[in-house]
Amino acid sequence: MFDFLEGYDLLGSFWTTVQLTVFSGIGALVWGTVLAAMRVSPVPLMRGFGTLYVNVVRNIPLTVIIVFTSLGLADIFGMTMGAADDFQTQGFRLSVLGLAAYTAAFVCEAVRSGINTVPVGQAEAARAIGLNFTQVLTLVVLPQAFRSVVGPLTNVLIALTKNTTVAAAIGVAEAALLMKEIIETEAQLIVTVAIFALGFIILTLPTGIFLGWIGKRVAVKR
Repeated sequence: MFDFLEGYDLLGSFWTTVQLTVFSGIGALVWGTVLAAMRVSPVPLMRGFGTLYVNVVRNIPLTVIIVFTSLGLADIFGMTMGAADDFQTQGFRLSVLGLAAYTAAFVCEAVRSGINTVPVGQAEAARAIGLNFTQVLTLVVLPQAFRSVVGPLTNVLIALTKNTTVAAAIGVAEAALLMKEIIETEAQLIVTVAIFALGFIILTLPTGIFLGWIGKRVAVKR
């Protein structure tokens, strides 16, 4: 029944999906946290940039962003991400960049919602003892904010895992591209779709269950 899969690197394609998710997730978490800090900053210019970035990026289709990283950054501006002679590596790195930039907008809003759950009095008390904005944010506010948004960030991570399929648009050899290739060359449509659907369930369901448990363990009791 599954003989038609011989010759296809099924595990390798899902491994690429996992790598895209991990690297993009790390980049999105870092950049999204910086954007959240900008959005609550006392500096109007930083608040304006953070607000503009989030509102613009999250309203652009992800496919457009991924294709732009290839056709715009690579072909027009010559950004090869250190892999000018390796199309696959270049496409992978550009996909990570695009996925991280897009997902960061949603991470930003999740983190900002967590920041809003921290009582204002705590930030005021921290400023009263001489801490500056950066110290208040990193030492007092963000540690509590992250504990409050494990659930929303889990949803963002699961969405990111599924969004990695868009990387197939620029030829990254992840799961969706392999599924497309198998469907075009084999007659086992239903079986192929079922296998890849199961693969994504295996990737996302345990993640959701585990991080949901973590979220309950670290939740701030108010």
